Amino acid sequence: MTAYTLNLPDRLKQEVEQLAQNQGISLDQFVLWAVTEKVGTLKASFSLIAYRQGASGQVFPVVRGTGVRVQTLTIAAHKWGMSAAQIADEYDLSEEQVTEVLRFYAINKEQIDLAISCDQSLETQSLEAEWVS
Repeated sequence: MTAYTLNLPDRLKQEVEQLAQNQGISLDQFVLWAVTEKVGTLKASFSLIAYRQGASGQVFPVVRGTGVRVQTLTIAAHKWGMSAAQIADEYDLSEEQVTEVLRFYAINKEQIDLAISCDQSLETQSLEAEWVS
């Protein structure tokens, strides 16, 4: 087995430690179990979703074979109220791809909402910096 250093935000680490303790397993065992479960879910359920690493080093989900981010389509559906057909047409995707993205979002809502929120904060900071200049 290969050793791997994992950096977690303090709050998340505390939550993971508590969950591992509740399960009666070590933190390492819990992380291995969680990653294994996630990989299995992605392989079995979301064949049209892939992950890409951005210039900042952040990894984010995209529609496989495209550069279209899951969070972009999520915003289109939930913030702008676009239907799957409208999104497919707008982003040159199939409705099957859009439907899978929306299912993926439903299961990974917390992480994707956090990524959207972080991106919006960065955009706001960038705009504020431009106004000051």
